[in-house]
Amino acid sequence: MPRETLDFSRRADLTELMDEPCSREEMRACLRDLAKVNRWFQGYRPVLHWLDSLRVDQTRGPIRILDVGCGYGDGLRRIAQWADERGVAVSLTGCDLNPDTIAIAAEASDKAIGIEWLAADVFSLDGRAPADLIASSLFAHHLVENDIVRFIRWMEENARIGWFINDLSRAAVPYWLFKVFARVARLHQFVQHDGPVSFRRAFVSDDWERMCAAAGLARCDFRIEEWKPARLCVSRTKP
Repeated sequence: MPRETLDFSRRADLTELMDEPCSREEMRACLRDLAKVNRWFQGYRPVLHWLDSLRVDQTRGPIRILDVGCGYGDGLRRIAQWADERGVAVSLTGCDLNPDTIAIAAEASDKAIGIEWLAADVFSLDGRAPADLIASSLFAHHLVENDIVRFIRWMEENARIGWFINDLSRAAVPYWLFKVFARVARLHQFVQHDGPVSFRRAFVSDDWERMCAAAGLARCDFRIEEWKPARLCVSRTKP
């Protein structure tokens, strides 16, 4: 059977199964497998590298880190481990629009870590979750461009020190490789469907430059970095 022909020169207008209504059990199984993928492919590495690059004054108290679209909470738990290994005091908050996702993240996390979980629209959080640093992982490609521009502006207003977007890069090779891998690894049906779709919905560097400019940032204000495998990250560290 011939391989389907896909256009990666522009972003695909597609939906993902995990964005549709489903049971909490179904969502839990999906998020667990996504966390496995993050571990297997070192998905936490970009944001941890960014955190290592910062020189944060801790005399003001713990570093307040907000994870937007936190999903299973595995990213925050990995940041907690990073902080513990370095003796860095942190205050961690996870925000997700889906209440079931927040409940799943909370039940998967050791209460001793002290992560605060918020089921909320990020744009409603002004003043509710003050942050030094704002991060998101595999969240941006779920949004349309206008909402990403709004999100960048929101982070500019609410992150005292800076922000980090960890997302995918739209390209054919990772699309096909992940499609095969997810099937062979027998990942959850949502992951098998949504993973390849995510690559087609992701952005490329030119997109990020355009959206950051629309949000009012000069090109010198942010960085765009490629991370293997198939990650494209945008960061901002305020002067």
